[in-house]
Amino acid sequence: MEQVRVGILGTSWWADAMYLPALKNHPKASIEAVAGRNPETTRAFASRWEIRKNYENAEELIEKAEIDALIVATGNDSHCPLTLKALERGLHVLCEKPLGLNFPEAAKMAAKAKEQGVVSMVPFTYSFMPATRYLRELIMDGYLGQPYHLNMRYYGGGGRKPGYLWRFDTRRGGTGALGDIGSHFLYIARLLFGEIVQVRAQLDRLVNRPNLDPDGMEYPKADDTALICLKFENGAQGVVHASTLAYEPTPFSQIHQMEFHGSDGTLHSYNDWDQTQQISGTRVGEGPVSVLEIPERIWGRVRRDKVHDTYRDVFRKEGWMTGQFIDAIAEGKSAFPDFQEGAFIQRILDAALLSDLEHRSVSPMEILS
Repeated sequence: MEQVRVGILGTSWWADAMYLPALKNHPKASIEAVAGRNPETTRAFASRWEIRKNYENAEELIEKAEIDALIVATGNDSHCPLTLKALERGLHVLCEKPLGLNFPEAAKMAAKAKEQGVVSMVPFTYSFMPATRYLRELIMDGYLGQPYHLNMRYYGGGGRKPGYLWRFDTRRGGTGALGDIGSHFLYIARLLFGEIVQVRAQLDRLVNRPNLDPDGMEYPKADDTALICLKFENGAQGVVHASTLAYEPTPFSQIHQMEFHGSDGTLHSYNDWDQTQQISGTRVGEGPVSVLEIPERIWGRVRRDKVHDTYRDVFRKEGWMTGQFIDAIAEGKSAFPDFQEGAFIQRILDAALLSDLEHRSVSPMEILS
């Protein structure tokens, strides 16, 4: 396929900052249609990005637009119904994470994508960053030896405000911190240490939020901080802490910290979302932990002085994630992570919810579709 015709659902800042620049910079992508909830905003979005067609609702775009692929960048509660409609039409789909509100939804999406034989993708964004790719290379090459345990902390501040936020309404978000930010690190944990066979979680709601939504309706409140203990198939332990309540005054209002230990060595990763994105490590007998320079072949052409500039360049200039999705369609290949992977992470999220509810360890395989 010489040119991939793309439609996008959603006109948020995320679509504006992530998907449209990446698509505009891709020689094989043609942005044909957009749909959003607000007609005026959608028209302005279409004009800004020179998109030929704009639609007042997502269903109309899916049914009528002359496209090959769809990006679903809408609220979590609409991921499943919109994606299934697109898959029924035979469209290739990139859908935001978490894939569904629960594992049954995600499993339906994964099964349908497989049945239709289309390219699917779930954008676990941070896994594409240079530091994460270097970590994976080191661990896969045996730097740690036998993995013993990992500790990963995603500290953000998006939940500190006490007002109503849709991300903490389980009807719309499914989960709160667990799915919104925790899913990123759960995916990376599995990517680096392998299959997860046991989950023990503590999910809390520490900020007092209003009992009514903007429409005056009571709603079930989701977690604003999540602590998840993991056991891997290889016997290793893991802890993932995802908090939206941390005061981290960086340009991106968050920091990422990770430590990995094994029989042969130790790895540390620190990203302050300002000027530091660093891997450090040592192997048994080598002495103190020291900085491990990320290789040039992994950096590529991205800027390095500011982490946010690296982030922009990875997706806009280097073509990771969205560009890979387009390439896979054009070349008749698979993209990764696909809906199968996204569904498994959703299974982990559901296992964490059940663990918190019943105060026990849960096997992901207990979660049925």
